[in-house]
Amino acid sequence: MHEEGITAAMRYKEIIGMAGRAAADLRSWEQNRAEELTAQIAAATAGVAAAVEREERTKQTANRWWRMAEDNVSRLSWLEVAEGPSPSPTARGDWLDRYSDGVRPVYNELVQAVLQLGWRARR
Repeated sequence: MHEEGITAAMRYKEIIGMAGRAAADLRSWEQNRAEELTAQIAAATAGVAAAVEREERTKQTANRWWRMAEDNVSRLSWLEVAEGPSPSPTARGDWLDRYSDGVRPVYNELVQAVLQLGWRARR
């Protein structure tokens, strides 16, 4: 017998019990963490899907504005229209609304500039 009446067998059982609780606690923590990570992955996947959809809508909108601008200057023989818009690798996604909101006023300026040209400049 050891101190205070604790035998080796009792100490062994105590250690085995603690190891079992530790294993159960670890299993529980791992399961909770797996659920958290699964939820984070699902949220990230949904975010990527939303971003892809928003990007596609933005491309379509940009191309629509470009075609309208191109149509407005198509009768100007002295103006050569460049290739259509393409995504900018340096554009900030969180500024998309600012970029989009800036297109309409610039387009309107283009239309006004074309309308103000004299008839000779329009050929």
